[in-house]
Amino acid sequence: MDNNKKVWFITGASKGFGLSLVKQLLDAGQLVAATSRNQQELIDAVNIQSNNFLPLQVDLVNESSVSLALQHTHEAFGRIDVVINNAGYGIGGAIEELTDKETRLAFDVNVFATLNVIRFVMPYLRKQRSGHIINISSIAGIAPGTGWAIYGAAKYAVIGLSEVLAADVKSLGVKVTVVAPGAFRTNFLTPDSLTLTSTPIEDYEDVRASHAKYLKMDGEQAGDPEKAAASIIKIAGEDNPPLYLLLGGDAYNRALNKLDTLHNEIREWQDLTCSTDFEYDLSNS
Repeated sequence: MDNNKKVWFITGASKGFGLSLVKQLLDAGQLVAATSRNQQELIDAVNIQSNNFLPLQVDLVNESSVSLALQHTHEAFGRIDVVINNAGYGIGGAIEELTDKETRLAFDVNVFATLNVIRFVMPYLRKQRSGHIINISSIAGIAPGTGWAIYGAAKYAVIGLSEVLAADVKSLGVKVTVVAPGAFRTNFLTPDSLTLTSTPIEDYEDVRASHAKYLKMDGEQAGDPEKAAASIIKIAGEDNPPLYLLLGGDAYNRALNKLDTLHNEIREWQDLTCSTDFEYDLSNS
């Protein structure tokens, strides 16, 4: 295989960042396995006939489906170099407005699907002693907003697991990056990618206002998804890629504001925090 070519495995590839990534990579002559819940929709969306493209219908919440997809990818291309866990969707509502079923489904798709892919791709990457896992989180995983508690919690989880995964697999030659995009002009704010509570409670006026603000942004987001896809591809070519990659000026500013808030509050309560340690008499030591 041409040393300039890599084998990419991308989930949630029929729209949004995933679709942009697949098209740019195929245009560049890369080898791409891409997943969707509906194979024909994926083929139609990509609309590129190429032996370099392996469209896969995969249920990412189903371990057997994920395992088989990775096996097919390895059999077709001989290796797996870059894994992009892109599949996910938004969910909005106060915690008591969302059912247990809705909440668990959000974690299934946003978190457990990512874990399934990592679990079943790692044997290939360990054997190669190489690879790069890129998990798509959100700025909501760093600085979540009012009305998005479950989404923020799921994306926090993606950041947390990525941080520890990076430490766990470093000695194996595998790299990890977690991407936290801000608002990009994809279909994320459409019903295809966003679920809002169907049982709103009148008292949550701030939650309704927050949802209305975000829905009004649809089609006017500052972020360009093609530039985001190109940035993700770029870091996959770096010898020392970042563990954290923010995308978008809004993500950058929200992250800095969160850092300031954390710093100030931790400092403010330093005395109480440190007062909980056991006290030792050092005079006799």
